[in-house]
Amino acid sequence: MPSSRNNAEVDAERRPPARIGVDTGGTFTDFIVLDASGLRVHKLRSTRDDPSHAILEGIRSLTGESTGLEIVHGSTVATNALLERRGARVALLTTAGFEDVLLIGRQTRTELYNFQVAAARPLLEPGMTIGVRERLNADGSILEALTGDELTRILSALEALQPDAVAICLLHSYANAVHEQRLTAALVAAGYSCSASHQILPQYREFERFATTTVNAYVTPLMSQYLTRLEEGIGQAESCTPSPEPGCLEPCLRIMQSNGGSISAASAKAAAVQTILSGPAGGVVGAQAIAAASGYAKIITFDMGGTSTDVSLIDGRIGTTSESIVGDFPVRLPMLDIHTVGAGGGSVAWIDAGGSLRVGPRSAGADPGPACYGAGPDGGQELTVTDANLLLGRLDPAYFLGGRMALDLARTRTIARALARRLNLSERALAEGIVRIANSNMERALRKVSVQRGHDPRDFALLAFGGAGGLHACDLADALDIVTVLIPEHSGVLSALGMLLADVVKDSSGSILKPTASLTEHDLQQAFEPLLARAHADLLAEGFHPADILLSPSLDMRYHGQAHEIAIPFAPDYAEAFHRAHQKLYGYANPARATEIVQLRVQAIGRTEKPSLTPFPVEPAPLPEPSATRAVIFRRRPMATPIYHRDQLTPGMGAEGPALVLTGQSTNVIPPEWHWRLDAAGTLIATRRAKWKPAATKPAATESA
Repeated sequence: MPSSRNNAEVDAERRPPARIGVDTGGTFTDFIVLDASGLRVHKLRSTRDDPSHAILEGIRSLTGESTGLEIVHGSTVATNALLERRGARVALLTTAGFEDVLLIGRQTRTELYNFQVAAARPLLEPGMTIGVRERLNADGSILEALTGDELTRILSALEALQPDAVAICLLHSYANAVHEQRLTAALVAAGYSCSASHQILPQYREFERFATTTVNAYVTPLMSQYLTRLEEGIGQAESCTPSPEPGCLEPCLRIMQSNGGSISAASAKAAAVQTILSGPAGGVVGAQAIAAASGYAKIITFDMGGTSTDVSLIDGRIGTTSESIVGDFPVRLPMLDIHTVGAGGGSVAWIDAGGSLRVGPRSAGADPGPACYGAGPDGGQELTVTDANLLLGRLDPAYFLGGRMALDLARTRTIARALARRLNLSERALAEGIVRIANSNMERALRKVSVQRGHDPRDFALLAFGGAGGLHACDLADALDIVTVLIPEHSGVLSALGMLLADVVKDSSGSILKPTASLTEHDLQQAFEPLLARAHADLLAEGFHPADILLSPSLDMRYHGQAHEIAIPFAPDYAEAFHRAHQKLYGYANPARATEIVQLRVQAIGRTEKPSLTPFPVEPAPLPEPSATRAVIFRRRPMATPIYHRDQLTPGMGAEGPALVLTGQSTNVIPPEWHWRLDAAGTLIATRRAKWKPAATKPAATESA
């Protein structure tokens, strides 16, 4: 019988769906689209009140109809809710007698010699903690059972409190979840949004488990509402999976996680804490892929956006950690090892009580943004790092965002003049000072992930991205004696590209807390079986074929008496591997000392389709004539600097600095004494030839077309 489908339906089935990576930042929302025509990029000002507005506008402008789209989104909704304390009103249920675990914490002091340190603002309002009459032993045996009368009392207490969400954290539930499961079932039946610790973090250490579970309860309702609006906006079907059938015309939304993988929107709605470092994680994944395409395995990533800067070190593999602090609270879930500082293009310059110039961490954000954006009241706008770069000639006011946005140089000078008078400085000295202070803040972050962890930054290349990364990368490399800087072709939207490169990743764990000598390899294999089975089933339910599923078990190990663990892959030589890892991390090891296995972990990876990073042919060719020449300030001196547009350059082209290389998303500054070229992967590689010397300056020239 002939098919009843028309030709358009058949063509749509054959045509690969468009895949879109979306990264929402504090200033801009970045898009990168992969479809039959290749890669396309786009940027929009973020809509802070509801990030979905900018996302939906960008998707419509790029693709028109949303049919057949696969969207991977890096969201800051959970992060901002936690940092700004505007999450849900949470009630905490915990074992009676342990109601103050979150308030007591670990009794550590962030400022050792300050006796007046302000306490972190709690997530829970006073009176929102309820003690539950039940008790388990450390081995999971029941000391006091949870009764039906107690369940009735808890429900009555919650009815009086009217919370938005409930966190359930009972003592020793990682060893036996029976009481948490009964509480969860009763509360879900009563209509409450629940986060139970045996589902979020089934591990020992009460404070960290309580904090992580409470954070999830705090951010999940807001994230769920946001994702529901986004799904409605793109028209996603409820049955969407991250691995849709060929020819599926329904749009599909996935969310980037902090661990460098993505999950379905439904999973993110239930466990929003997993998305705390969603956007920065995409950048690190993209940076590793770009560096590998250019032949670099050891890089330090430098992601400078409008609000913050994120840095991470990759020594052959992406670093991970399960001991992150976000918004003053420990989040003990696997995350990429990323350090963030409040320094970005929108960081505001201000004068402190002592009359000194300071920069950040407060940002002008997307609205009103830097003074040069032209928003906000005249004379009342504050100066930012972006404004300072404009005053130094490092930004082309007529070609910002590829010419889609003009910068107001005259307005910026007026505002800078007022601030410079207060500091008794010239406008140029003020602008240079702002950039130096911002660079100093970012340099400390780069040292934290390298020097302070035993790595010599000179052994690494600096890979810069983000809207402002290329403006500062060479200066920071110079300060750290790094001789190579990599700037990807799509550096301004690399986090969005990383989201298209990310696999679906799910992490699961369980506490074991036993001496290594008491466990055989067979014992561990048996202990891993339920974790492996659940991880495999989760990815099958997400729509992945068994051949595309990879399961990686690992062990958290330590010497007996230590308080912290090292993650070791589960392999026949895991005991010896622990000593080797300890030697590398801390400079010593003691194979004769007893060790313990604290946690079992399984990372489940579902491999996704990825954009190709095929190298281009390198055909040496002369540089085109610069589109303009302008005076740019380097080391307090104006220098005639040619401007090149990236889309007019081909692999193999290059020259000596100084130069400005412009793209539709970013500006790349090549100082004097640096050489730059485009490699086969389309990456701009800048190499420092020598320390900059004032004698090398050229006379300044006025800008010419």
